Amino acid sequence: MRKNLYWQRLHTETISEYQRAREYLEAQGFRFKAIVIDGRQGVRDLFSDIPVQMCHFHQKAIINRYLTRRPKLEAGRQLRYLVMTLCKTEEKRFSEELQKWYEQWQHFLKERTVHYETRRWHYTHKRLRSAYRSLKSNMPYLFTYQRHPELNIPNTTNTLDGLFAHLKDYVRVHRGLKSDLKNKIILDFLAK
Repeated sequence: MRKNLYWQRLHTETISEYQRAREYLEAQGFRFKAIVIDGRQGVRDLFSDIPVQMCHFHQKAIINRYLTRRPKLEAGRQLRYLVMTLCKTEEKRFSEELQKWYEQWQHFLKERTVHYETRRWHYTHKRLRSAYRSLKSNMPYLFTYQRHPELNIPNTTNTLDGLFAHLKDYVRVHRGLKSDLKNKIILDFLAK
């Protein structure tokens, strides 16, 4: 049975809030078997003692932010196509395909643009490099659910994000409420 165990109204999502939530739940007797994260820096380290799964939906969103949904460069189109197979592939195959992509485009990724007036340079394809770097750094966490089938780890945070979507719709219906009444509605929704 899925149940909301902890929630907190925050102005800013911080690692210390995740730490506080973990300590609270563990003090209540809950034990974490695994966690699915959205890629926020530092959360992975906080849960380094258990299997960590990077949400595939969020990884795709990160790539879309760097490359857009319709990349102009062939290298970007190929990388985005590869990422769109993420949910349907095995770790070994995905890793091999990413390595092949890198081998094909490594010199392209190293191209530099020089500003002759300042004599400074920057990588010409910064966003493409960032997309690749995101995949490489998250690779150890993209297929945790396959390495630990006994834990039945989801590969996305969709169940939680879906809850938030319903909550937003629920609150939107009650527009114009004062914030204290709106908070009561939110707390009631989460308690159900």
